[in-house]
Amino acid sequence: MDTPGTSTGVNFSITALARAMTLHSWLLIALLLCCSLSLMGQGTKADYRRAEAQKEAMESKIYNAPRSFHWIKGEEKFWYINTTPRGKEFVLVDAAKRTRKSAFNQERLAKLLSAATGKEVSPYKLPFSSITFSDKGKELDFEYGGKAWGLSLGSYKLREKGEAEKRPNRYWGGARDELGNKPVASPDSQWVAFIKNYNVYVKYSDSNKSKEEYQLSYDGSAGEHYSSYISWSPDSKKLATNKVRPGQEHLLYLLESSPEDQLQPKLQTRHYLKPGDALPQKSPQLFLFDSKKQISVNPAPFGPGEQYSLSNPSWRKDGRAFTVEYNQRGHQAYKVLEVDGQTGEVQELIEEESKTFIDYSGKKYRHDVGDGKEIIWASERDGWNHLYLYDGETGKVKNQITKGNWVVREVVHVDEAQRSILFAGSGREAGQDPYLVQYYKISFDGSGLTPLTTENANHSATFSPNHKYFVDSYSRVDKAPVTVLRNAADGKAVLEVEKADTAGLYAAGWKAPEVFTSKARDGETDIWGIIIRPSSFDPAKKYPVIEYIYAGPHSSFVPKSFGSARHLHELAELGFVVVQMDGMGTSNRSKTFQDVCWRNIKDAGLPDRIAWIKDAAQKYPYLDTERVGIFGTSAGGQSSAGALLFHPEFYKVAVSSSGCHDNRMDKMWWNEQWMGKLGPHYASSSNVENANKLEGKLMLILGELDDNVDPASTLQLVNALIKANKNFDFLMIPGAGHTSGGDYGERKRRDFFVKHLLGVEPPEWEKAADDSSAKL
Repeated sequence: MDTPGTSTGVNFSITALARAMTLHSWLLIALLLCCSLSLMGQGTKADYRRAEAQKEAMESKIYNAPRSFHWIKGEEKFWYINTTPRGKEFVLVDAAKRTRKSAFNQERLAKLLSAATGKEVSPYKLPFSSITFSDKGKELDFEYGGKAWGLSLGSYKLREKGEAEKRPNRYWGGARDELGNKPVASPDSQWVAFIKNYNVYVKYSDSNKSKEEYQLSYDGSAGEHYSSYISWSPDSKKLATNKVRPGQEHLLYLLESSPEDQLQPKLQTRHYLKPGDALPQKSPQLFLFDSKKQISVNPAPFGPGEQYSLSNPSWRKDGRAFTVEYNQRGHQAYKVLEVDGQTGEVQELIEEESKTFIDYSGKKYRHDVGDGKEIIWASERDGWNHLYLYDGETGKVKNQITKGNWVVREVVHVDEAQRSILFAGSGREAGQDPYLVQYYKISFDGSGLTPLTTENANHSATFSPNHKYFVDSYSRVDKAPVTVLRNAADGKAVLEVEKADTAGLYAAGWKAPEVFTSKARDGETDIWGIIIRPSSFDPAKKYPVIEYIYAGPHSSFVPKSFGSARHLHELAELGFVVVQMDGMGTSNRSKTFQDVCWRNIKDAGLPDRIAWIKDAAQKYPYLDTERVGIFGTSAGGQSSAGALLFHPEFYKVAVSSSGCHDNRMDKMWWNEQWMGKLGPHYASSSNVENANKLEGKLMLILGELDDNVDPASTLQLVNALIKANKNFDFLMIPGAGHTSGGDYGERKRRDFFVKHLLGVEPPEWEKAADDSSAKL
């Protein structure tokens, strides 16, 4: 008898097993072995380390690709920072002379700064990134170590100029104090206007002249007061302001659990209006100071009770009238109104209406020509964002300036003397990605449209103060940057500034994203996106797909410029194919394209995204559409969690950070812009209301001090998931604000996808001897 455990016994067992097995069983084992082999090298420690190397390569292996350019006030010169193999170099370009040189001697400055501070300063790692030329270019100013410094470029003497300027850290949603503004001086400096006991008063600016005060209004009270944002007419004879019926205060409460300066937690508050909250209601007021009279202004055109906002009065230069802009709540009506400066009569100059929404926060543009004789106005009334020329006296359209199935993205400059406009647009050039930005020049009457940039790339222009020149940096996700100086009159290049060197990046194994298009849900509209593969890509393997989503209707988000998708490349290195696309409901296409989001934020273009990924998998069979993950932050946090709730048949794993999971819980301005007034559609789009539908694997990440999206939005989803007995992961980060989780959250996100999409247990975190932070 053979001893148990010997090779003879093992062979006997396998042989016996083989006899008992069916052909179907063998095929199953073969399939499992193939799957196992295809996953080898995905989610390993080596892949994690390669992801970190990819990050370092993208930060240090791209040379001569500056990102920002700074024109010197009053001169035809600009400076920029250029990354070269030896480090950070400051460069100065003289546009008129067509010269390019070092902005200053970095070696000499480094020695001076080292001596002055007692700290070693490397010449090509200078500890500042902003400089200012003063004294007609003879002195260089910068800040370092909390101090302001000045360097004489003639004698190269360095002097400390005092404390560095402290920049206030203002909260984006800070409440506007309509009563707290300082007294407002008249243009002739003889008078100041101010609010006292809720009413408008005027007195001499020189108290030695007289201390007498003139009361101009008498009906102000705490419940309906006059605004301290008072506007004088240019001739100092008239005043205008708004009378305000205050809205309600809504405070956001944040608990800082782990403050650095004390043991006990701290309670913080923010002013934070949410959809449905009562808003201030305003009406314009006119005062004739010479006669000390208040002129009645009819409040009806300003929509009392229906206002979302009413702007402060803005006087015409000749003092004949002032204008205000009225935004109706629900964002389906927007008006420019003019109030006569003597009679108070109101004239409607522009009225914009929409059956869905007016994108006032992203596309509104107005420029008054000739002190209001004409008005240049942006509108989507023909289905695309374009410019119109209005008669400023009659309020009628004189002509449409730009037109076609493309969009104006930004007005750069209006030249009233030449009656021409510099602007950025996209979608006009045939055969190009419709999101690529190009620059143009056009006349007020719509004639003479001149492309100033033409290369098939995404252009970013920085114009000189006199708009005679512009720096054009252009690239694509698959085309390295080129930077040229152009003449703004015709777009001709006058100097090549930089041409990127990306050889080291490609040598490190980096693969450029692929631009991929597919049809939207309507079967006609192109959806544009990118596909990112790992540097170790092997078409014989199967790759789970991870989508990065941000579907905010206010813009479009797929990277269009070179090197702008760095974090997605890092994630791909772990053994995934990472994708990103702009589905319907986002901006910078037609009005119809964007309108998909109206009162339907939960849509997030997900039907278009699913179709896009499926089409990509048809072309590339190595994309595994049975293992699809998704992640995003903020609005992307809402959409990524929503993908598991509303499309669990397709999306299997999601990581959601700082999500706006119920639009009733988030800031008013953003949510009412797309969702309109409160109604049942808010609940329909809520992840909280639909938490019981969760399928798949979900991780939620939240910063406890998020004052962008109320943390309660995520915590209410947590509560709903617990009540529905759903399994999920939750990471709360003490002290963090609106965040994707930082480095720690990034590691947790990567591990979550590796575990649940690759089926691999992530490697243990290690601690480097020279670094107290955990890394892989």
